[in-house]
Amino acid sequence: MNFLAHIYLSGENNQIKIGNFIADAIRGNNYKGYATTIQKGIFFHRKIDTFTDSHATVKISKRRLHERYRHYDGVIIDVLYDHFLAKNWASYSQLPLDEYAQEFYSLLNSNFDILPEKVQNFLPYMIKDDWLNNYRTIEGIEKVLIGLNKRTKNKSQMYLAIEDLKLHYTEFDNDFTTFFKDLQQFCLEELKTITT
Repeated sequence: MNFLAHIYLSGENNQIKIGNFIADAIRGNNYKGYATTIQKGIFFHRKIDTFTDSHATVKISKRRLHERYRHYDGVIIDVLYDHFLAKNWASYSQLPLDEYAQEFYSLLNSNFDILPEKVQNFLPYMIKDDWLNNYRTIEGIEKVLIGLNKRTKNKSQMYLAIEDLKLHYTEFDNDFTTFFKDLQQFCLEELKTITT
C-alpha cells in the first residue's frame, strides 16, 4: 500500500501514524533511535506490506501489469490502490479527505525534527502539491507515476500505467474493495496487539 492507506490504517494514534509513514525511509536497525510507539508504527508498516504482497487479490492485480512492468508491478498497484481509497474515501471515513490530509500534514510539520532526512526532503513537495488529496483523480495518480518513473531514470516506464488503470479501471476498483476489506480486518487485529 502507498502513503494514504498506511496512514489511514494506523487508526487514531499519531505516533503509530508517524512510524507507519516513515517506515520506508528507515533501514536496518535505524528504528532504534525512535520512541517505542513510533517503532511499533514502523513494524506495523512492514506487516501491512507482507500481508499485501501475499494476498491473492493483489496477485491478480499485479498479473495485469507484470508483463509490461515486471518487478515494478507491486509499486504501481500500491499507487493505484491509494487512488481507489481516495476516490471512495467517504465509504471509509466521516472526515472529508481534504481535512484528513491537512491534519496529517500538520502532524508531520509539528514533528519535522524527528523525521528521517529523506522524508524531510520530500515533505514540502508533498504538502505543496497535496499528494494525499490528489490521489482521488486520474491526473493526480498520473503525476505520481511520472515521478516514480523519473526516480527509476525512465527504466520502469511506470508513467504508462495510467493507460492500464483506464483500461482495467473496474477490475482494479473491484480488486481494491475486496482486498481492502481483508486488510482492514488484519490491521484492526494488529493494532489491538500493539496498542494494548
